[in-house]
Amino acid sequence: MPKIHVTTEINGDPMEFLCEPDQTLLDVLRDELNLTGSKEGCASGDCGACSVTVDNRLVCACLVLGAEVEGKQVETIEGMADGDELHPLQQKFLEHAALQCGVCTPGFLVAAKALLEKNPEPSETEVRYWLAGNLCRCTGYDKIIRAVMDTAADMRGS
Repeated sequence: MPKIHVTTEINGDPMEFLCEPDQTLLDVLRDELNLTGSKEGCASGDCGACSVTVDNRLVCACLVLGAEVEGKQVETIEGMADGDELHPLQQKFLEHAALQCGVCTPGFLVAAKALLEKNPEPSETEVRYWLAGNLCRCTGYDKIIRAVMDTAADMRGS
């Protein structure tokens, strides 16, 4: 089968790539575009390690075909910081030691950012519900939840 030509926007930059019809967005990001921040944890949409947003909708990149992002806006972990300046969520994850091995961290950060963009004042229950699709094998979730709640408070100026 011939490769598919895709024109999209990734992290605010126009991008074009060729992909196989059955190639996942995760594989395109990692193998074709060298954006290796999104991780493959399960390849079945169960762990959230590959979380990205497509047109502001949180998705597992392992469940989306590369060809499906034609004409869409994709945001990955690589687009979260502003140059050398970390996003507030990234900074709070460091301050709260909300990571260990780091495989799940990009997915948690992308998912938490998507939450705070939709709801800048989430309750702890809402944060836990929103992040339920992201799994971590190393830490308890309390530090992650605290980091998200602390970021939300700081971003609101509380």
